[in-house]
Amino acid sequence: MSFLLPQLASKKEVDQAIKTVAEKVLVLRFGRDQDSVCMQLDDILAKTSHDLSKMAVIYLVDVNKVPVYTQYFDISYIPSTVFFFNGQHMKVDYGSPDHTKFVGSFKTKQDFIDLIEVIYRGAMRGKLIVRSPIDPKNIPKYDLLYQGI
Repeated sequence: MSFLLPQLASKKEVDQAIKTVAEKVLVLRFGRDQDSVCMQLDDILAKTSHDLSKMAVIYLVDVNKVPVYTQYFDISYIPSTVFFFNGQHMKVDYGSPDHTKFVGSFKTKQDFIDLIEVIYRGAMRGKLIVRSPIDPKNIPKYDLLYQGI
């Protein structure tokens, strides 16, 4: 399904997307095209991209091609989804210790649609962090890895 969504293959392309996407939520999915969980997430993103076209722009980023951002956002689990609005990194309180990204795949298309709507409305009000509308049972659980501490 990754062929249905545009891909960013370099740091320059990611920078350009962050700078130029205006008045919409920028969704960056960090992962690998051949990973099964990434393919499941890409399917959800592709099916919802048209419905969300007035609120969001979705891009896929291969973690091997853009290691600068992989390291910057501490992408240790894939897929990880990061959100921006007007060049600002949008954080979401999922009830987990990490508010910077969504790790794993969404359980349903509606979970993703609801999340984009909440991020969009919060960003339009000037908020930089919003509370996740996703049922906590549908949020994948993982342990944060702190290396070298």
